[in-house]
Amino acid sequence: MTVHDVHCHFFSARFFETLGREKYGQESLATADQVARELGWDAPGSPEALADRWIDELDRYRVSRTALIASVPGDEDSVAAAVARHPGRFVGLFMLDASARDAPERATRAFAELGLRCACLFPAMHRYRLDDDRVAKVFEIAAAHHAAIFVHCGYLSVSARVRLGIPSRFDLRCGDPLAVAAVAVSFPTVPVMVPHFGAGFFREALMAAEVCPTIHLDTSSSNGWVKYVPGLTLAEVFRRALAVVGPDRLIFGSDSSFFPRGWHRVICGAQQTALDELGVEAEIGAKIFSGNFERIFP
Repeated sequence: MTVHDVHCHFFSARFFETLGREKYGQESLATADQVARELGWDAPGSPEALADRWIDELDRYRVSRTALIASVPGDEDSVAAAVARHPGRFVGLFMLDASARDAPERATRAFAELGLRCACLFPAMHRYRLDDDRVAKVFEIAAAHHAAIFVHCGYLSVSARVRLGIPSRFDLRCGDPLAVAAVAVSFPTVPVMVPHFGAGFFREALMAAEVCPTIHLDTSSSNGWVKYVPGLTLAEVFRRALAVVGPDRLIFGSDSSFFPRGWHRVICGAQQTALDELGVEAEIGAKIFSGNFERIFP
C-alpha cells in the first residue's frame, strides 16, 4: 500500500534555538545542539542535512511523500530548503501566528516565493479566536495562492516544551472546530485540515466537517485524547468519522518529529489495525493513506 504522511514536524536548528530562548531568555546564546542534547534528541544539522535524514528514514519505511511542518513561526526558510532539495517527496507547511502584525506578509511570501503549500494555525498556542478578521485574511491569501490551511483544535501539548520545563499558556477555548467551519465556509476553494480528529473535540470536528465540505480530518498521533471519552477506541473513532465525514476527507498522518525516534511507524500500524478491525475495503484505505493527500497536494 502506498503511504503518504500529511503530518511530520521539521525540527530545524531554528526550532531548537527558539526553545532555548524561551527557556533561558531572549538573550540566550544556547545553540540548537545544546538544546537538543538537553532533550536527549539528535541535533538537526543544516536544513539540507535534516532533509536527507528524513529521506533515508522514509525510504526505510516505504513512505512515498510527506508534508513537513515548520514548527515555530518564522521558520519557513528551513522547510523551503528541504522541499527544494527533495521536491518530489516533500510538501512544505509552516506555522503561522495569524494574530501577528506581519502574518499577511509572511503568508504571502511563504506561498508565492518559497512555494510552501499550507499555513498551520495554532490558535490555542497564540491565543486568538478563529472568528478574528485576521484569520479570514490568512484564508483569503491561501485562496489566492491555491493553498491549504491546517488548524489545530482541541487539546494541545508540545512534548519538547514539557521536557524542557517551559510553561505553555495555551487557551484551549480558542481551538473550536465549529469556529473553523464558520470561517472556512466562506472560502470554498481552500482545503482545511483539522489534525488528530479534533484532539478531544471529536463531536465538534464531525459537526464542523458535516456543515463545511472543505474540512478534512487528519488522523495523526496516538490520539490519546480518547481518554476524555470513556469507552472510545481508535477503531470507533474511524467508524464514526467514516460514517459522518466519509473516506474522501480523512488523511493519514503520523505526527512524527524528532530523531533518533524518526518516523512514527507504530502510529501507522495502529491505524491500519483499526481499519482492519472495521473491515474497511482496500479502496477506502488507499484514499486515507495516500489518495486524499495527492488530491490536496498534487
